[in-house]
Amino acid sequence: MTVDEYVQARPAPGLRPFVGWYSGYRQRGLPPGVHRGLPSPYLTLILTLDEPLTVRAHPDGRQPPGTYDTLLGGLHLAPALIAHDGAQSGVQIAVHPLGCRALFGLPAGELGGLDVDLPAVIGDRAASALRSAVQAHDRWPDRFAALDTTLLRLRGDNSKINPDVGYAYERLLATGGTVTVRDLAAEVGWSTRHLTTRFRAETGLGLKEAARVTRFDRARRRLRPGVKLADLAAATGYFDQAHLARDFHAFAGVAPTRWLADEIAFVQAGAGLTAEDERHD
Repeated sequence: MTVDEYVQARPAPGLRPFVGWYSGYRQRGLPPGVHRGLPSPYLTLILTLDEPLTVRAHPDGRQPPGTYDTLLGGLHLAPALIAHDGAQSGVQIAVHPLGCRALFGLPAGELGGLDVDLPAVIGDRAASALRSAVQAHDRWPDRFAALDTTLLRLRGDNSKINPDVGYAYERLLATGGTVTVRDLAAEVGWSTRHLTTRFRAETGLGLKEAARVTRFDRARRRLRPGVKLADLAAATGYFDQAHLARDFHAFAGVAPTRWLADEIAFVQAGAGLTAEDERHD
């Protein structure tokens, strides 16, 4: 029997400064596949329901392949390769980098480019409580509600984040990565070097890197069959089609057309839900 479920939901209002959305997935009886987990402006937290998550290649090539019951991935600049043998299930949580302190007790900068076991960050008990919250229920709304309750219990102090760093990150998201570093520095009254240093320590990426990732994320989510690459480049802040193609090669490891073809095949196989989910601009 083939099972293919995918559900997305927003978190409780008290979590929305820290979490963008939840994505639930459960699939059985599908062809084995490998998916690219692409750079994005959000950290990735995955809580598996049944079978572990298999990471064939991490964004940081120095990390060996591994399997995880719970995984927390920092902001990164290269794709991860995520494999499954025809079955996968879990909840993916898009964590705002500036919410990392409140939920996990450390700045996102300490996770930059890394995938880690969640217990190594918050301890076995707290990590087990999160996973058990989603495993204890059969319906997606109940799983998400239980996750709200458990994450709200974890929520701690977020006051150590410099408000100017927070402002800079929100501006990057709001503009799709098109605001310049010089303009951001002028808006907060810091030098570009000082703002970049503080920004990297908090998020794990420099300002220019974060802007590129944000712009790329918006572009690849708007890429659909029939969309002209030149039009997409112009609409998302690239100089031209060649500029867009260079970022795709850098962040996805393939050309835009190849990524789109692979993604369509992966989704048609019912397997494109673990690592990357639709977001709203």
